[in-house]
Amino acid sequence: MPSEKKISSAHDCISFMQAGCELKKVRPNSRIYNRFFTLDTDLQALRWEPSKKDLEKAKLDISAIKEIRLGKNTETFRNNGLADQICEDCAFSILHGENYESLDLVANSADVANIWVSGLRYLVSRSKQPLDFMEGNQNTPRFMWLKTVFEAADVDGNGIMLEDTSVELIKQLNPTLKESKIRLKFKEIQKSKEKLTTRVTEEEFCEAFCELCTRPEVYFLLVQISKNKEYLDANDLMLFLEAEQGVAHITEDMCLDIIKRYELSEEGRQKGFLAIDGFTQYLLSPECDIFDPEQKKVAQDMTQPLSHYYINASHNTYLIEDQFRGPADVNGYVRALKMGCRSVELDVSDGSDNEPILCNRNNMTSHVSFRSVIEVINKFAFIASEYPLILCLGNHCSLPQQKVMVEQMKKVFGDKLYTEAPLPSESYLPSPEKLKRMIIVKGKKLPSDSEVLEGEVTDEDEEAEMSRRMSVDYNGEQKQIWLCKELSDLVSICKSVQYRDFEVSMKSQNYWEICSFSETEASRIANEYPEDFVNYNKKFLSRIYPSAMRIDSSNLNPQDFWNCGCQIVAMNFQTPGPMMDLHTGWFLQNGGCGYVLRPSVMRDEISYFSANTKGIVPGVSPLALHIKIISGQNFPKPKGACAKGDVIDPYVCIEIHGIPADCSEQRTKTVQQNSDNPIFDETFEFQVNLPELAMIRFVVLDDDYIGDEFIGQYTIPFECLQPGYRHVPLRSFVGDIMEHVTLFVHIAITNRSGGGKAQKRSLSVRMGKKVREYTMLRNIGLKTIDDIFKIAVHPLREAIDMRENMQNAIVSIKELCGLPPTANLKQCLLTLSSRLITSDNTPSVSLVMKDSFPCLEALGAIPDVQKKMLAAYDQMIQESRFLIEMADTVHEKIVQCQKAGMEFHEELHNLGAKEGLKGRKLNKATESFAWNITVLKGQGDLLKNAKNEAIENMKQIQLACLSCGLSKAPSSSAEAKGKRSLEAIEEKDGGEENGKL
Repeated sequence: MPSEKKISSAHDCISFMQAGCELKKVRPNSRIYNRFFTLDTDLQALRWEPSKKDLEKAKLDISAIKEIRLGKNTETFRNNGLADQICEDCAFSILHGENYESLDLVANSADVANIWVSGLRYLVSRSKQPLDFMEGNQNTPRFMWLKTVFEAADVDGNGIMLEDTSVELIKQLNPTLKESKIRLKFKEIQKSKEKLTTRVTEEEFCEAFCELCTRPEVYFLLVQISKNKEYLDANDLMLFLEAEQGVAHITEDMCLDIIKRYELSEEGRQKGFLAIDGFTQYLLSPECDIFDPEQKKVAQDMTQPLSHYYINASHNTYLIEDQFRGPADVNGYVRALKMGCRSVELDVSDGSDNEPILCNRNNMTSHVSFRSVIEVINKFAFIASEYPLILCLGNHCSLPQQKVMVEQMKKVFGDKLYTEAPLPSESYLPSPEKLKRMIIVKGKKLPSDSEVLEGEVTDEDEEAEMSRRMSVDYNGEQKQIWLCKELSDLVSICKSVQYRDFEVSMKSQNYWEICSFSETEASRIANEYPEDFVNYNKKFLSRIYPSAMRIDSSNLNPQDFWNCGCQIVAMNFQTPGPMMDLHTGWFLQNGGCGYVLRPSVMRDEISYFSANTKGIVPGVSPLALHIKIISGQNFPKPKGACAKGDVIDPYVCIEIHGIPADCSEQRTKTVQQNSDNPIFDETFEFQVNLPELAMIRFVVLDDDYIGDEFIGQYTIPFECLQPGYRHVPLRSFVGDIMEHVTLFVHIAITNRSGGGKAQKRSLSVRMGKKVREYTMLRNIGLKTIDDIFKIAVHPLREAIDMRENMQNAIVSIKELCGLPPTANLKQCLLTLSSRLITSDNTPSVSLVMKDSFPCLEALGAIPDVQKKMLAAYDQMIQESRFLIEMADTVHEKIVQCQKAGMEFHEELHNLGAKEGLKGRKLNKATESFAWNITVLKGQGDLLKNAKNEAIENMKQIQLACLSCGLSKAPSSSAEAKGKRSLEAIEEKDGGEENGKL
């Protein structure tokens, strides 16, 4: 079947516009009309019908167009009562006339909107010579390159070649294309020309390549960032990397290097431009991966106590199948250790010939020797990570074979075994940094005051639960096992003890003792005592293992227990699926070293955090995550699908995992019968209250499946996301990266006030002050302490007001520039400068430094539209300046209240007892105290960060103004003066900042 012709050039866009299509015309009065829009054949005007106006008035001259905006970014869209029902990616606006009036339109699809926006932008930028361009595509850099490729392969020099040769040539240039698809395209082209031949001309080769290898969504992006050219020069690329991709310290030389590495044509490499094919290659390269390269190496503080980290842990590591009947295999250890696992399990039993073995106790026939397992562990222990490895020892051996185990471990592991006795004078476990390349044995230990060579200890780990669940006559008594002193001595900082309750643990548990919880018990505790569980895990290690009822070795949801601060959540590595995806994705961060530092609110000794929080976390500013799913590439058919052809109907689900308040899921529409390059073009927004614990899972599914719907997935921690246009490498069901199978997305992260949907605001609502949310301090019930915290109420409100006012001023300038909330200030200044340049190409305003702050002053009379924009700009500068100058004072007040409150920390229980608080009331007072300290610390940190952000914004604004020519003397002296002003802002605050912040 002939396929639709793809858009691969400005020529294609203009041809489409001349043929015309139906668009919805949106009016300020909330009415929407269907109109048929066309572009005149002479490219001079845009027309629509039907219209009550006469034909000459129902048009818009191309010469009158000032700007074309994609998205709902005008007052008409923002104030329209039906705006929520209009797709962001289908909307666009044409601003025209001296007063920047808007013609607001909605296309039937994002693709059609992109065609109109790209075509109109091209016409506006080339209004003096559009007719020259319309002669065709034959002289573009891309076609010149394709001609040289064809001529090099045309050995006879006849200008034609065999179809087989052409197919092979295109496959060399684009290995992801299927041969059948290339042959079909040649047949389509030849049929349209009524040819019946297997030979291909140069023109047909170029046409087929452009149709097959042009991704329309990449073409539209290229045109947008190249200012309507069909290639990028070094300046275009530099701006794209800085403003869109968030790359810092980029230089022109670095951009030229990228062009040299990715541009396919010799001419492009020499002249320094990147055409569509090279740009596509660059976007698909590891340099544009969604995963932050900084997180591909160890990037977190590794000197905190061991209990402050999540630890990559495996359950029943020796199994490669289900836990009920599966055989034991050393490859389970190889797989887990290569995946960065830092806690493995060894269930050891007596074997023949005095040789301990590991086996599934439900399948004693299949076993491996203990020696072979520890030899494999020794070989692979520190290949993926050099941080400590914990061996969770399940000891079911007789005393003689326990002694054999000890001998073998000492011989194989040598001085890697960590056996130093813990110091009672310490309060916390050693750090991963201190324990590098050490092997820690977790197990039972004889009483320290005992001199016996052997003794009985309780076995309360998984065996007890397994017995209780599987045995009818289980009487609930704890099983006793014999333990030899030699094996006991190998256990140092991971002594297994039984959990009773938090009150007992907080009083009597030693920091080197670790409790294991069954999934069922841990879930109950997490639901009933979420705050206590978090506080317990600040000091002690917790190990969670799957329920014994999971005989198919299915996995628990690790996020439920990470939310409570549990460090060692043991997973069945042999069982793929969504839960294992979360686990694998989470431990990709921090260089895949198997240790991930927990959020500070879960580490600080005095802090409040509940795993079941349904709202804002105290002291943490929520973020808005904007994800646009643009397209997919080379989706395979689901592995388990049956009785169906190769055609699939894909759609994408976006899942957010984290604390309950953050968990969310949204999906795209289904694209019918397209696996090669389905276009989704849909934008989603999520509020994330605790980014440090959040993960994003992209899942691609088939909507028309038989048997199996799963196509691919990718899971990534929120903290590892890179902003901008990114490709997501999809993984198979078993977790392997699938070659050339990707999702193309756009990622933006803003704070809550700078993000979100455009608000529907009528005039009256706009004039009224929006109700602001303040994080409230809690009443403790002890007057002395409550009086101290009351002093903090006013500075806390001041801090929140300063941050919100600055953010609201930034949002206002973005709206006036017609930019979405996801845009940054550099993009704002570029848009602003284009509006403030007069017809003779001179600026109507100039940059003036006032007390080291970048202000814009009008050069003579300016239109009302420009006055409005300058007023919004001035407001942004004033709010930023106020924050920069006042932040230290307010921060100091907050810190003083926090210090004054902390002085009562040790005496809190005594004071409460004197006031008659006990039991639940005393616990509530302690919880409220921790809440208040957390709020004060968090709001102080947020204010400090806001000040640093404001200073950085002033620097970026000034540099952008200078580069845009908004300076009276855009010369080297002006730039030098500008740099001095930037330094002045920093120096002005540097002294106080170093002392106070």
